[in-house]
Amino acid sequence: MSACREAHPARLRTSADAPPMVGAVLEGLPDPAWLVDGQTLTVSAVNRAALRLLGLKPERALGQPPVALCGSLEDEAFWQGAAQDPFARIRSDTVLTHSDGQPRWVSRAISPLHTPEGGHHWLVLLHDQTRRRRAEAERETLLAELRATLESTADGILVVDLAGRVRSFNRRFAKLWGLPGGLLHEPGDAGLWLSLQRVMRDGEQYRLRIEALLDAPLMRSSDMLCLADGRVLEQVSLPQMSRGEPIGRVFSFRDLSEKLAAHQRIEELGRSDVLTGTPNRRALADRIVQQMAAAAADGEPPPCFALLHLDLDRFKQINDTLGNSYGDRVLREVVERLRSAVGANDTLARLGGDEFALLIDGAQMFEAEAAARHVQQLLAQPFNFEALSFTVTASCGIALYPGDGGTPDELLSSAERAMHWVKESGRAGFRFHVPRKAVDLLSRMRLDHDMRQALAEGRFRLHYQPQVELGSDRVIGAEALIRWRDPRRGDISPAEFIPLAEESGFVVAIGDWVLREAVEQAASWLAHGMRMPVAVNVSALQFQQAHFVDTVASVLRDAALPPSMLELELTEGVLMSDAEEGLKRMQALAALGVTLSIDDFGTGYSSLGYLKRLPIQRLKIDRSFVKGLPGDASDCGIANAIVQMGRALGLQVIAEGVETEAQRDFLAQAGCHEFQGYLYAPALGPADFERRVRPRRPVVDAAVSGWLGLAGNG
Repeated sequence: MSACREAHPARLRTSADAPPMVGAVLEGLPDPAWLVDGQTLTVSAVNRAALRLLGLKPERALGQPPVALCGSLEDEAFWQGAAQDPFARIRSDTVLTHSDGQPRWVSRAISPLHTPEGGHHWLVLLHDQTRRRRAEAERETLLAELRATLESTADGILVVDLAGRVRSFNRRFAKLWGLPGGLLHEPGDAGLWLSLQRVMRDGEQYRLRIEALLDAPLMRSSDMLCLADGRVLEQVSLPQMSRGEPIGRVFSFRDLSEKLAAHQRIEELGRSDVLTGTPNRRALADRIVQQMAAAAADGEPPPCFALLHLDLDRFKQINDTLGNSYGDRVLREVVERLRSAVGANDTLARLGGDEFALLIDGAQMFEAEAAARHVQQLLAQPFNFEALSFTVTASCGIALYPGDGGTPDELLSSAERAMHWVKESGRAGFRFHVPRKAVDLLSRMRLDHDMRQALAEGRFRLHYQPQVELGSDRVIGAEALIRWRDPRRGDISPAEFIPLAEESGFVVAIGDWVLREAVEQAASWLAHGMRMPVAVNVSALQFQQAHFVDTVASVLRDAALPPSMLELELTEGVLMSDAEEGLKRMQALAALGVTLSIDDFGTGYSSLGYLKRLPIQRLKIDRSFVKGLPGDASDCGIANAIVQMGRALGLQVIAEGVETEAQRDFLAQAGCHEFQGYLYAPALGPADFERRVRPRRPVVDAAVSGWLGLAGNG
């Protein structure tokens, strides 16, 4: 059977009714074909190409109606009419089904065929279009996906050929550029670039740029485009490649306007103070660099300018007593006042917190001093918020360019150091920077070392200044003051070593020594029949130690001294640095039975409302208000006010620094209770103090005040 098929292959594809010559012709055709008998309208012959296309064996094709092989509605209609019209013919595309169930797309032609013997047939000739149709479908799918991708991106996309003619673009591109209707420019249109040039700020420059890109098919570029309406677009252009060769160019466009505006806003915020709107430290540094560059450009000698560093005195107390909202109002008001102190070419900046800077253009020493005085005058005017009225002062350091620094950091550091020197000297003033030489730093290091050795080797000692009751001249207590005599240096003033101790933190150790030494001395006097209360001034750092109350209790217990024989003096600054915590600590000390007082009263920001809450027994009038008595009207007014305030609060009032009888008499007439100073006696060693005081009657339960052993002579 197999051999017969090989010898006569045509017989397997033709029926007995098919003309032999036609069957042979079918086998020679490269395209699929079959023959339909005109009488029976069945397939009478089929070639191998058709069997492969259909996936059929000959026996499943021969003798079948033609619609079994190609059964579209169009085919069914044709074969129904073919019986009446032997000359009917058709040519069209259709679909047939392979035996595997998958469709095949074909071009199909049906033509009548008449043989010389009078036979009538139809020849069905097909051309397989499946690969082409599938390729087209895949291409359409890819194009659809590409279009979807282009439309889904946030960027505007434009694709052009090597001549700059439009090949494709997405809707985002049309929207970015405001193209009329968005879709007026069809593929092949080279006039699109003219539309783009019209909306550019510089259309001619853009035209030249595009021409340069089109002339360089492999060039990659990124450009910032400024449009006439103020928008800024980023244009990125890449070559479009196919098989390693450039075939066009792809442009992507992104609107950077909002991003740039946001960056500009962030930059502005990064260079300005949020609360006051003034430039910040960073912006000030840039301005200093500009000033220095301008000075260098002007030649020799370089023009001078001044930098003023301002720090509001005791500003934290305003926040603590009045609240941060009032503090912010004060800062804004300070800025408004300082604005009137700067010229058109000057710069006012807030450095942070309560620190400000003034950059005065073209200022030398005289102009800088005038500016500093003007600032002090502006701030001296009272601040009035609702029913509240108070005064704010500032410490001001001044640095001059180029002498005090050649960089912004150096100049800022010089002005800041000068400001801190003002703080250490009593605040509310100004000072020019004075370069500190390396020898000065070495001297401070040696002083710090010697100070620590002095405590370890017992070289410190205490002197005591009598405190006297006005009217009776009775000594009611003693103020303990520290003294230091060095074997090589001789006597060293507390004003020289105490600031260094405060700066290094060693003041806590010194303060603890002073406390213990003074308590032991009072206990010794009491044991020998002289009841003499002593007072110790407490530094801010010492008072803030968590174990301070326990230390005081331990010292009193070890010396067996009644707590009422010890007075602790606290400055307003100590109390206001942390108001609530300070109040708790004072209440704990009062519970021990220790006498509490406020030193240097009138130099801080304490309010009456806050003073009423404190468990204190005494106020001390600062020596700065006593010095001008009785001739200075301002000092007279302040001293009278403090005395009346103390009496209203039920407090004892003592004045320090009394040196003349006129000062003593004024204070007595004002109602002051006690005084201390050179008029009665300077600070004395324990033995000299005892000789000076013993002839007088001991006084019961008085208190003394002192400078933690940190003050100078009274």
